Amino acid sequence: MQTVFSVAVDALAYGMVLFVISIGLSVTMGLMRVVNLAHGAFAMIGGYIASYAAQSLGLGYAVAILLAVFGTIVIAAPIERLLYRRIYSAPELTQVLMTIGITFMIIGIANYIFGPTLKTIPLPHALQGSVDLGFRSIAAHKIFAIVAGLTVAAALWFAIERTGFGIKLRASVDNASMAAALGVRTEIVYAVSFAIAVGLAALGGVLGAELLPVEPYYALRYMVTFLVVVSVGGAGSIPGALAACLLLGGIDTAGRYWMPEFGEFFFYLAVIAIVCLFPHGLAGRRG
Repeated sequence: MQTVFSVAVDALAYGMVLFVISIGLSVTMGLMRVVNLAHGAFAMIGGYIASYAAQSLGLGYAVAILLAVFGTIVIAAPIERLLYRRIYSAPELTQVLMTIGITFMIIGIANYIFGPTLKTIPLPHALQGSVDLGFRSIAAHKIFAIVAGLTVAAALWFAIERTGFGIKLRASVDNASMAAALGVRTEIVYAVSFAIAVGLAALGGVLGAELLPVEPYYALRYMVTFLVVVSVGGAGSIPGALAACLLLGGIDTAGRYWMPEFGEFFFYLAVIAIVCLFPHGLAGRRG
């Protein structure tokens, strides 16, 4: 039972980290209809900024997170303005080629500026220890990741489903020309949505540094994982992405605990099975 509990906690923490990073990709693919293969690169940028802020500048963990999120948004804003706006209505192959090119450019710049070494983000004292539940102790940073993931899920669902901005975003996706004719400034809606997506990616990159180490090839190493989560959950679906992250996180963690020699075999076996059973994702919409 102790092992099962450990696996469950690790799976939940890992799933929540995947969710925070991947939900931004789900938004861009499902709502903005952009196949953004550079999404992991923005998570990597967030990790690099937080590491530099904490290690070189000596700033606290909370400040490092804020700098990572807003710094990544500032870096991504001109990229969205100059490059992404050109491909919002382009064929998917064009989007893939553009965004994979952006990924390699960011990897090259990160290697040139920071070097090819692994980057660490020191945890504050409050997150370094364990929380005693009476029957079991849990690492504090894992609890923090779980709480952060649940908070992001609730806030993003509310923003998209229950606010005026969410209405404008969904209207812009369904019929951009009609939404513009009704006074919706679609370019601003897309820019804000993109900023939220890359900000969440940066947040996930920092929160998950203990589980998904930040290094120059981070964007390529985890690109398929993030895409798989969106595909399994259903692009644009927050509940679907959350369910996919928890399910796949649990399967991957259990496999690594009990049969580590198989690597990611069970993870991708589960992906194949789910996609066969749910071609549009766990909560995806047809068309």
